Amino acid sequence: MIYRLSDFHFPDTAARLYPDTPHRPWVLEVGFGDGRFWPHYAATFPEAPNYLGVELSGVSLLKAERRLRAAGLTNAVLTKLPATVLVREVVPEGALDAIVVNFPDPWPKAGHTDHRLLRAPFFRLAASRLKPGGAVLLTTDHDEYFEFACAEAEESGVMRVDLTDAPPAALETKYALKWRDLGLGAHHARFTPTAQPQVPHGAVTRYPDEEDSPDVPHAILTLPPDFDPREFGKHTARGGQTRETASERDGTGWTVVLLDLYRSLGKDGWVCLAHVVEGELTQEVLVGVTGRGDGSHLVRLARFGGPIITPGVKAAVGTVTGWLEERGAVVTHRGY
Repeated sequence: MIYRLSDFHFPDTAARLYPDTPHRPWVLEVGFGDGRFWPHYAATFPEAPNYLGVELSGVSLLKAERRLRAAGLTNAVLTKLPATVLVREVVPEGALDAIVVNFPDPWPKAGHTDHRLLRAPFFRLAASRLKPGGAVLLTTDHDEYFEFACAEAEESGVMRVDLTDAPPAALETKYALKWRDLGLGAHHARFTPTAQPQVPHGAVTRYPDEEDSPDVPHAILTLPPDFDPREFGKHTARGGQTRETASERDGTGWTVVLLDLYRSLGKDGWVCLAHVVEGELTQEVLVGVTGRGDGSHLVRLARFGGPIITPGVKAAVGTVTGWLEERGAVVTHRGY
């Protein structure tokens, strides 16, 4: 089953995601490619563990979903997201039995190491989400990245590094087969937590089920008589705490870019398209500006597109409101 970010709860539970198999082990695979690893690995268990897979490629997502369905692995959830966002916001503390990382992008160019997944901050996050006895399993053909990951695990202060043979299933992936055909080998390490640090979830919530919920970011204002929407131009706002490196991006800083303003069809008002960036998480959301019966206007995050409510998304509603204030609008209520 393919999930959008808005389909999850924050955090979520195995009981909700896998209602038919809630007590089985729970394994996360980061960067599953076309899905070759999991059918081989799941077959080594008496019963297939619950599977959570995260990938950035939409094409790979569809290929993997078809492969797992053909193998009868129905207790599998796949999603297209940055791995750190999924682990931090969706996975509860102490919930996973394993995190599998097969042949990750090594970002080999000089100056690109901050883009690597297996850095000390991720190892601390992983340690907080693993059960006692759980582990991060890394298989890679890249010598330097393997040494780098092992050093970062030790630097994290919460992981023990054990060098072992790769599970046979890891050598059946697309990249493993490529390197095996070239006569090359692969490295494997098992990173086991020695402590469970506290890494909190962020301020992330789902869009409420009730359409008129006051929890949806909104504002009420009165537009000036001479308001002209044609004055709209691309507008950027930034806030929160800015992190300097990719490994430290935790969503506390945000950037909002108002891209365009459209006239609503069938309603008195407009819709603003906003681009919201918070660390590794990017969303494009719609903020409606809708006329009300008393002559005021409601500025409100739209449900369209399945947004999740984050500090940056709230800021998008605030940015639209602020842009209208600059043009003479009078705000009577803020709910963001």
